[in-house]
Amino acid sequence: MIEKKLNNDLKIEGFFDEETSTISYVVYDIKSKKCAIIDSVLDFDFSSGTIDYHNADKIISYVKKEKLDVEWLIETHVHADHLSASPYIQKKIGGKIGISEKISEVQDVFGKTFNAGTEFQRDGSQFDKLFKDNDEYKLGKINCKVINTPGHTPACNAHVIGNSIFVGDTLFMPDLGSARADFPGGDARQLYRSIQKILSYSDNTLIFVCHDYPPTSRNVEWSTTVGEQKKNNIHVNTSISEDEFVEIREARDKTLNFPKLIIPSIQVNMRAGNLPPAEDNGDVYIKVPINSMKNLV
Repeated sequence: MIEKKLNNDLKIEGFFDEETSTISYVVYDIKSKKCAIIDSVLDFDFSSGTIDYHNADKIISYVKKEKLDVEWLIETHVHADHLSASPYIQKKIGGKIGISEKISEVQDVFGKTFNAGTEFQRDGSQFDKLFKDNDEYKLGKINCKVINTPGHTPACNAHVIGNSIFVGDTLFMPDLGSARADFPGGDARQLYRSIQKILSYSDNTLIFVCHDYPPTSRNVEWSTTVGEQKKNNIHVNTSISEDEFVEIREARDKTLNFPKLIIPSIQVNMRAGNLPPAEDNGDVYIKVPINSMKNLV
């Protein structure tokens, strides 16, 4: 668990998973105790095919301890570096699982890649809520808004909750820059324009990132501000033009390897965190396509 952040009537608790460098969040209205859980992590050992729930159980324990009422289980996008624990958490303590309405574009690409078959619906129906750009909702009495932020993937959303923005993978801490834009449907120019939507908010607006890969010179960090990003982000500070960003981002992407959990993550996350259906022997399998994944980036 990471230190608490207090923002007026909003409380934010972060949970860092060292294995995937992911920060999950419990965000709640202090008065009503209504909460959202953002980008939860299901523990998965790829080498043995073993699933565990210790990260999700930490979140569940915290929610129960604080006597919170879970309204939302939010996925900022279809993660390629960790599996979602949303269905597990939903069964234990409730909540509606939500993602961008653009999920169907991701499902269409990867449904074919993993030969998911006709039983795999490519319309986002596995999720309880498909968010549209500029959708508004409430967390207790806290105003919330959804911003479409494509570029890393077509189905990326940022969630503005009170005076805080949960940006998923769109932005990292200023010394790390921005997300890659070379996955299917990704686009560096689109990513730049999505980031500008976030940076259009006031300088004191808090930004909460989904991952941190800190250099040895600092500890894990997970919150920054719009002002800090505009001043110090190595990819998108105010002195870097759109064309310069595209050049930087595309050059960087050419050097990157696949995330080590991309194959299981996408197969599970495109199903709203559910495992593929069991086969006729009762066992569940993750498919490993031979040679076809490399053609996607």
